[in-house]
Amino acid sequence: MRLLFTLPLLLAALSASAAPPVYRCETAGKVSYSDSPCVGAKVIDATPNQGVDQMSGKSRKGRDVQRTELNHAFDDALRPLTGKSRDQMDVMRQRVKLPARDQGECRQLDARLPELEAATQRETGASKAKADVDLYQTRKRYFDLKC
Repeated sequence: MRLLFTLPLLLAALSASAAPPVYRCETAGKVSYSDSPCVGAKVIDATPNQGVDQMSGKSRKGRDVQRTELNHAFDDALRPLTGKSRDQMDVMRQRVKLPARDQGECRQLDARLPELEAATQRETGASKAKADVDLYQTRKRYFDLKC
């Protein structure tokens, strides 16, 4: 019972940002990469590497990597209680700082984004342009809310 009361405190104490998406944008034939969305953007995987550990006998991991490893250890230990994966816990840690209303909107956007991404893949012509704009607006709102 006491664990249920300490869980929110633990999550707040261990809060670390999940890696935000990186967008590949093409404008007038020029490619740029940004953390803010653009129309027709493609999400790329820009996950930082974890570095080499124990090659020289010393830990060469930065604080952010050590924090992530600690968070993942807690996530694995708490999985039977929470039922959430590491990725879900990372999102929860990031959003714990947001107001409840924004958290709810983020959950709605989480459900809507895959639908819009699928729509941009299957649409063509003018409907694809509209789907791209809808996806951009949703990603922009997601970015503005700091989801």
